[in-house]
Amino acid sequence: MQRSAGVYVHFPYCLAKCPYCDFASYVPPGPPGTGAKGIDHAGYADAVLRELAARAPSFEGRRIESVFFGGGTPSLWEPRELGRVLAGICASLDVSPDVEVTVECNPTSLDEERARALLAAGVGRLSIGVQSLDDARLRTLGRLHDASGARRALEDARRAGVPRVSGDLIFGLPEQSPEQARDEALALVDLGLSHVSAYQLTIEPGTRFGELARRGRLPLADEGAVAESFLAIDEALGARGLAHYEISNYARPGEQARHNLGYWRGDEYLGLGTAAYGFVLEGEDDGVRYRNDPLPDRYLAGAPDTREPIDGAARARERIMLGLRMAEGVDLGRALTPERERALGWLEGRGRVVREGMRLRIPPSAWLWTDDTAARLF
Repeated sequence: MQRSAGVYVHFPYCLAKCPYCDFASYVPPGPPGTGAKGIDHAGYADAVLRELAARAPSFEGRRIESVFFGGGTPSLWEPRELGRVLAGICASLDVSPDVEVTVECNPTSLDEERARALLAAGVGRLSIGVQSLDDARLRTLGRLHDASGARRALEDARRAGVPRVSGDLIFGLPEQSPEQARDEALALVDLGLSHVSAYQLTIEPGTRFGELARRGRLPLADEGAVAESFLAIDEALGARGLAHYEISNYARPGEQARHNLGYWRGDEYLGLGTAAYGFVLEGEDDGVRYRNDPLPDRYLAGAPDTREPIDGAARARERIMLGLRMAEGVDLGRALTPERERALGWLEGRGRVVREGMRLRIPPSAWLWTDDTAARLF
């Protein structure tokens, strides 16, 4: 049986580094104010295509169901160069006829013309980093756009005829009420979106927010208010017909992000570009995860990747951790050990998990404790 797989292409450049971001992203080289003009658009595409040629043989026998351009800000990449990479993927791999092709976008680098160009290149889904529809909260998050710019980008994508448009939100900001978080999510739905990603603000080490928090200089939201915001968004979007199919993601029927579902279900994925991760099986359960060099100049110069063997036990742990994030849960299969059986008894007794045969899922009422639940089964 042919295995499903995805392709992830990392574009590492952003116009500015957000204070909460711990992804591999960099302001383009060149004098201040030159923005995307400092990027070697064609040179980066050439490097990704060289990597694709080297890695494609290891993905023979896989059906590519999704291609995701992430970053960074892939909407900064010239569409003709992004399209050249996409064409190379389609020519080199066994790509499904209805492959889902997603590009992450920021409102500052997306307008109707660029959306049309991406559509012409073969992109069918845009994921737009709205993050907030409140100007003050956008300034707190260090975003370059304002609320009107976010709305304009969403409307431009729809006017361009992009068939699938998703919007990202961050909640759990200081002084943000649950009602405000709920209303921002509903505003996205009212703009015609059928997919919303709502993420709690997390403070990561190595970020500007992380450094401020370490010094005690970063205002933080009350944990109770954050939990109430999560529940308020869940209730409001559910009432509008969007299923809460993963802890941070909501969609109308058929609009789920297929690429992300592949990660959560444990599919293989081909990673291309600076700092990209990839995973390929080398047997029934064992495989290898690799990561490309995280610095663009080194990646462009052909720096080697780093590799980590993943045995069956490690893969089972990851499948449980990621699979429990989904409403559908995870099939435990051979991962059900005596130790996990004992932990499951404790969790079931407290309503934290539901077992249906070998499938395990977390009921919506217990999603707030997902990380702890997964840790007890790890």
